[in-house]
Amino acid sequence: MSSDTATPTFPTLEDWQHWTLVMGRAQQMLMETWAESLKAGEPVPGVKPAAIQADPMAFLTAGAEAWSKGLQAWGQLLEQTQAAAEKKDKRFAAPEWHDNPVFDTIRQSYLAISDQLLKGVETVEGLDEAAHQRLRFATKAFVDAMSPSNFALTNPQVLKKTLDTRGDNLLAGLRHMLDDIRAGQLTQTAKGAFEVGRNLATTPGKVIKETPLYQLIQYTPVTDKVLTTPLIIFPPWINRFYILDLTPEKSFVRWCVEQGISLFMVSWKSADESLKDTGLDDYVLRGQIDAIDTVRDLLGVESAHVIGYCVAGTTLAATLAYLAAKGEAAKVKSATFFTAQVDFAHAGDLKLFLGDETMALLDQLTADSGTLDGRYMAATFNLLRGRDLIWNYVVNNYMLGEEPAPFDLLHWNSDVTNLPAGWHRNYLETLYEGNKLAECGGISVAGTPIDLTQVETPCFIQAGREDHIAPPESVWKIMDHFRGPKRFVLAGSGHIAGVVNPPSAGKYQYWVNEGEVASLDEFVEGATEHKGSWWPDWLSWLRSQDPSEVPATGARQPGGGKLKAIEDAPGRYVRTR
Repeated sequence: MSSDTATPTFPTLEDWQHWTLVMGRAQQMLMETWAESLKAGEPVPGVKPAAIQADPMAFLTAGAEAWSKGLQAWGQLLEQTQAAAEKKDKRFAAPEWHDNPVFDTIRQSYLAISDQLLKGVETVEGLDEAAHQRLRFATKAFVDAMSPSNFALTNPQVLKKTLDTRGDNLLAGLRHMLDDIRAGQLTQTAKGAFEVGRNLATTPGKVIKETPLYQLIQYTPVTDKVLTTPLIIFPPWINRFYILDLTPEKSFVRWCVEQGISLFMVSWKSADESLKDTGLDDYVLRGQIDAIDTVRDLLGVESAHVIGYCVAGTTLAATLAYLAAKGEAAKVKSATFFTAQVDFAHAGDLKLFLGDETMALLDQLTADSGTLDGRYMAATFNLLRGRDLIWNYVVNNYMLGEEPAPFDLLHWNSDVTNLPAGWHRNYLETLYEGNKLAECGGISVAGTPIDLTQVETPCFIQAGREDHIAPPESVWKIMDHFRGPKRFVLAGSGHIAGVVNPPSAGKYQYWVNEGEVASLDEFVEGATEHKGSWWPDWLSWLRSQDPSEVPATGARQPGGGKLKAIEDAPGRYVRTR
């Protein structure tokens, strides 16, 4: 070798001893986890015996075969192209991806192949739109999974970290992975950083009613006077309500109270066997209408404002139609819909999970308890954004061995609730797949046929421009069904950030169109953009429905009326897994 060429350094005896220790410790961790699973009656950690095929060897080798085939396919694709593509992508933010010729070639090749594959989907002939949508989703999932950043040997950050820590990152990552397998859930935020009632869901209030289905929270006023007409929020029963009451600076609940609104929140109970037979009638009659009647009676008012978020908004539409059919529409002064769908003709990627295989899996998962473990729903939503909500954490937690950063939104995202299995399946088959709510008389509540065109309640409808769960074109369909006065607002960002966007943050934007428009395209074409949060626009609209105020005394204080305080907000239902 020439004098200016560095002589390669060979591993010393100490190096060999160290890496032998690393591999031995890894093997020990795996064996300990396996032993614990055997004691729990689970031959495979986190997997119940019923889920394993009759041939155990086939089960054990299935993952390895899939991995091998994926790598083989990836290698073949690399050989087919040398095209380069430049994209801004946080997966390749590390300088090594650009500065090192080897990794720069890998990155550019991958991006070029990704483009080629995704564009190729659009050229496939002989498929209907539903099949095309499934192919797009599957191709994107494959492309994201096969990113070179997801593999230790083709990720320069992982290689560097492994050398710098002498393999400690891999042991830490293995420990994280085994912990997640035990928990049956991917860790997305720092453990212990957040706690409901300590630094989340801290807006002062009291639980003033408890039923087998929900707790009703009344929040403590902070203004001398409050709006005469109270507001009741119905969050989705598939999530915890405190998405609207995160840290104080992000809390929609706290902000509403500060604006002088008499505010009530429904906190749904996470389903157990006592709720396994719960269905649409229960959520409409013994949930939403019961809460509305409770608040009306408590405060001595004729009507209440209501908000329905996501699936609770879908149910709220059925509630409004039921009240209209019964001649009781006056119980609701106005209705606000956050990213809610009533017509599922354009429902987005979630419709990809409605096939016979999905329904059969649901039956298998819920056969014993009659409830669906919320972790399966969380996994489904993570799949919709696999690059950000799955692979990002595989690299950070398992390969780099890092702890995820504290993030209140992702703590909420991981705080799952269980669902009544029968109602969940009915919701998917009847509403998502069958689109029966959009049909006149397509569904009934307590024997009363539902007709959305009979709803004349003033409505505020919010959609997120980048919403992948409730696409704006799907949310817009509410405008086509309800007959009453409606205001549509298109917010920047998606299903969560588009809703949880306090004015103090100064983020994103929203669009309104004061003209008469017949479609979302027409709305967008003539819309006016406003910077920041849409919350003040909604508040102005809400006050226009009834601007009158009353002193914040007596029953306007939690426990000050005929319903006495049961416990402090946020209550025990939101803490029950």
